[in-house]
Amino acid sequence: MKNNSLGSKILGWSLFLPVASLLLVMAVNILHDVATGSNPFSFFMITLRETTGNGTILYGRIIDILNRGSEVAILALGMTLVVSSSSGTDISVGSVMSLCASFCCMLLAGYGVSSTNDLAVPLMVGVLGGILLGVLCGMFNGTLVAFFRIQPMVATLILFSAARAIGLLLCNDLIVYVRNDSFAVFGGYLSIIPTPLVIAAVCIVITSLVLRKTALGMYIQSVGINSRASRIAGLNSRRIIFMTYTICGMFAGIAGIVAASRITSADSNNIGLYNEMDAILAVALGGNSLGGGKFNLAGSVIGAYTIQAITTTLYALGVATTQAPVFKAVIVILIVAIQSKPVRDFLKKRNMEKQRKEVAG
Repeated sequence: MKNNSLGSKILGWSLFLPVASLLLVMAVNILHDVATGSNPFSFFMITLRETTGNGTILYGRIIDILNRGSEVAILALGMTLVVSSSSGTDISVGSVMSLCASFCCMLLAGYGVSSTNDLAVPLMVGVLGGILLGVLCGMFNGTLVAFFRIQPMVATLILFSAARAIGLLLCNDLIVYVRNDSFAVFGGYLSIIPTPLVIAAVCIVITSLVLRKTALGMYIQSVGINSRASRIAGLNSRRIIFMTYTICGMFAGIAGIVAASRITSADSNNIGLYNEMDAILAVALGGNSLGGGKFNLAGSVIGAYTIQAITTTLYALGVATTQAPVFKAVIVILIVAIQSKPVRDFLKKRNMEKQRKEVAG
C-alpha cells in the first residue's frame, strides 16, 4: 500500500531532519527576540559594517553562524565519508586539527620562535605542510581501520590522545603567534565575505562534484552497506575505507589552518576542542545513519551549520560556554534515538495503521 500524501512525502524527504532542526533553531531565536523586545526578524538581518581591521564587511547573526561554523562543516565532509564506509567515527579530527595548526605555525614562525611578524618560510609551504600532515594522520587512521581491522573508535583514539600533545611538543609548550596579514586572511575576510565560508564552500563543491561525477560515492556506500559483498563484486573495500580516512585527515588539516589563521596563532590546547563531537553530531543531524551505508552530504553540511546556530542560540539564552556541550550531548541522544530501528519501526507501524483506517473509512 503506497501513501502519496503530502505529509508522508515531507517525512520521507532525505533532508527533513536537518531542515526541520534548522527551522526549529530559527524559531527559538525569533521567540527570544520577541521576548526581549528586539526586532523579531533581527536573526535574518544582514548589513554592511565598517571595521578598523577589515574595512567594510557583511555583518549579522547568520553571517556569524556561517563564518564560525565553517570548520565543523569542513570536518563534517570527511566524517560523513568515514561513517558511511566504515560504520564508525573518527574521534581524532579535533586533535588532528590542533596538530596541523601547530605544525603550520611552527613552520611559518620557525622552530623555537614563539611570536613573529615575518614568515620564516613561504606562506604556501606552511599551509601545505599543515594539510599534508593531516593527510598523513588520516593515512595512519585508515591503515589501522582498513588493514589491521581495528575498531574505528579504538584506532582513532590513538591520535585523539596523542596528536594534541605532539602539537605542544612542536611548539615547545608555547602558543606560537604568527601575526602576519597574509596568514590571517585564511581566517579573515575576502572583500566583504568571511574567508572560512569561502574555503568551506570550495571544499563542499569539489567534494560534491567528485562524488557525483565519479563512482567513488557509490563505492563508499556499497562498502558501508556490505563490505563482503562489495569485495565479491570486485571492489577493494580496504582501499576505499583507507581513502575515506585519508580524505577525513585532509579536511581536518584544512580546518586546522582556518582555525589557526582565525586567531593568528597555534593554541594547541584549544584549537579543535570538542570539534569531533560537533562533526559527528552534524552527520547524525544530517539524517545519516551512524551505522554506515547511504549518506547525504548536503544534510551533513546543513547539520554542521545547525550545530553552530544551536551554539550561538545557547549563548544568546545565557548558557555558559562550559555547559553548552551538555546540551549538545542531549541533542545527540535524541537524534540517535529517533534514528534507532525500534523507533523507526514504531513510526512505520503507526503510519500503516493510519493508512488502513483512512482506506476503511
